[in-house]
Amino acid sequence: MRENNSSPLPRLFTGRLSLRQLELRDAPEIRQLRSDPRVNEFIARSGAITLAEARSFIEKINKGIANRECCYWAITRKGSDALIGTICLWNFTADRVQAEIGYELSPACQGQGFMPEAIETVSAYGFQALKLEAIKALSRADNVRSLALLKRTGFQPGAAFRQTPGAAESGLVVYFLTP
Repeated sequence: MRENNSSPLPRLFTGRLSLRQLELRDAPEIRQLRSDPRVNEFIARSGAITLAEARSFIEKINKGIANRECCYWAITRKGSDALIGTICLWNFTADRVQAEIGYELSPACQGQGFMPEAIETVSAYGFQALKLEAIKALSRADNVRSLALLKRTGFQPGAAFRQTPGAAESGLVVYFLTP
């Protein structure tokens, strides 16, 4: 089993972004992000959440980081600490050679090239620091923008590396990125 050396979670940087661990002060932005129907359109999760639920979510994520179950970053613009999105590596295989990537971005920040920067940086971290052999992404087949983003960042559809059983039947497509 490979060890996940992500605790404490390292701060990562791109040309325009800083990726840092979630903090309780991010609760208003997490509430807004996770309650936005445009963000939730292709995600199977409930609608609006309260500020208390956002705080509880942050505590759960930070416990998962401490227990080396996930890597979960707040996406911020350099020079600002305000959360504009999140990105994570989670759902590690038992042997820790594969993880799933997940991401969400405030609609006001979409279409500006932020997410490709974040995905490329987090993927590089996964391959170099965590020694992953593959990163999996699941997307709904009708989420055209997410599928285009995955292709733009090098993910390939339908690779045979530990395909997720039942994904196609649930309307999801599987993409993989390898080093």
